[in-house]
Amino acid sequence: MQETRTFADFGLHPDIVRALADGGITHPFPIQAMTLPVALSRHDIIGQAKTGTGKTLGFGLPLLHNVVGPQDAGFDDLDKPGAPQALVVAPTRELAVQVAGDLSKAAAHRSTRIFTVYGGRAYEPQIEALNRGVEIVVGTPGRLLDLASKGHLDLGHARTVVLDEADEMLDLGFLPDVEKLLALTPAGRQTMLFSATMPGAVVSLARSYMTQPTHIRAVSDDDDGRQTVAAVEQFAYRAHAMDKVEMLARMLQADGRGLTIVFARTKRTAAKVADELNDRGFAAAAIHGDLGQGAREQALRAFRSGKVDILVATDVAARGIDVEAVTHVINYQCPEDEKTYLHRIGRTGRAGATGVAVTFVDWDDMPRWGLINKALDLGYPEPEETYSSSPHLFEQLGIPEGTRGTLPRSARTRAGLDAETMEDIEGTSGRERGDRRGRGRSGRSGQRGGQDGGRSGREGRATRPAAGTEGSGGSTRRASSTESSGSGGRRRRRRRTSAGQGESPSS
Repeated sequence: MQETRTFADFGLHPDIVRALADGGITHPFPIQAMTLPVALSRHDIIGQAKTGTGKTLGFGLPLLHNVVGPQDAGFDDLDKPGAPQALVVAPTRELAVQVAGDLSKAAAHRSTRIFTVYGGRAYEPQIEALNRGVEIVVGTPGRLLDLASKGHLDLGHARTVVLDEADEMLDLGFLPDVEKLLALTPAGRQTMLFSATMPGAVVSLARSYMTQPTHIRAVSDDDDGRQTVAAVEQFAYRAHAMDKVEMLARMLQADGRGLTIVFARTKRTAAKVADELNDRGFAAAAIHGDLGQGAREQALRAFRSGKVDILVATDVAARGIDVEAVTHVINYQCPEDEKTYLHRIGRTGRAGATGVAVTFVDWDDMPRWGLINKALDLGYPEPEETYSSSPHLFEQLGIPEGTRGTLPRSARTRAGLDAETMEDIEGTSGRERGDRRGRGRSGRSGQRGGQDGGRSGREGRATRPAAGTEGSGGSTRRASSTESSGSGGRRRRRRRTSAGQGESPSS
């Protein structure tokens, strides 16, 4: 049943309602409609809904409604004007950026200052922004705790705390940091916890730090009891490792395919797949933990703007990407468990849209897949053995007949990652600049999105002999003087240096 009430009917600030209307948002989704009355009355909430159903605005709108901005009446009467009045804790950098972006859009006509705090960026701009004053801080546990422990972040006036994707914070081992952050906030705060799943440890956290919370679980009318979103059409194929890239390349030419996220379990695989796709003419970028924050944000900006239409990601990105028009999610490697599966495919079919999710299952992954299928009742206990030439692959996914594994030149219309600039966000020291240059090349990014995995391995081998030559003073100076040259040049110079010292070549 379609929600007939508008956001204005919930008593939200008119400026918030106007900002939402500017973006074409007038009616709430179920989780929002159920959350708003409780949250606006400042009761604690445990919110549970499937990934992609609108949890962010469910807690974000009450935050914006309740905080007092510099241009609002009563701002100067606050105990400490400019101190954070609300805190949102997210498990990943990408999710923190996404949440802050959604809040900023809804606060477009208000004076509320929203700031994002996370690792990978230089400390100084974050400290300066906090000193100038902010009303809402969104961040990851590590950097938040770091700034708070050094006295730069005062949480003593945060009357509302939101824990977003609490189950992911549990999986990443952040709950101890979250508990430390909660201890820095006032005892009478409002606490809202949102999560797609509710493991025991998350429930225990809620019992310890929340006061008589209202448990809200949103279920849509078309919900058939499954944990997956009905709008996402799901497929699983038993694929051979040597044929997976070819299968993927043909799938990426399916009719109606828009932005696509390809998930891999390892950083090396993500880099390799992105590189393979770029070699075949696609516009792909990789995002994984070995990339610097500047390179990760560059890839996400290029993906959002359409300069690249394929993002190859490890699960570090699974909770933070909320991009419109993602039509396909492809699990290049089988997820570890059903929770990972849910969060991966939740990147498509968001906010009422439809999507397609495809999972490649290796022979070795059959036991793992069996557990995922059973837990989620997906209907694929034995995925069909499938190859890049299998007729049912073309038929089920809408791939035009005769499609090959290389994108025709006439279809290569994307600008690529090189067209997206990389911000200098990690400081300006020479060492940091060198790190960013190396990682930027790894992606060449959108055009060579996956070279970084291979480069890192080669660079690791190139630097080990240098450590061996530092035992003698003369060779140390000569080796360090060649650091800025190419890796091949470094190896040649070091061999000559070693030979000059009479040392035997390293094994």
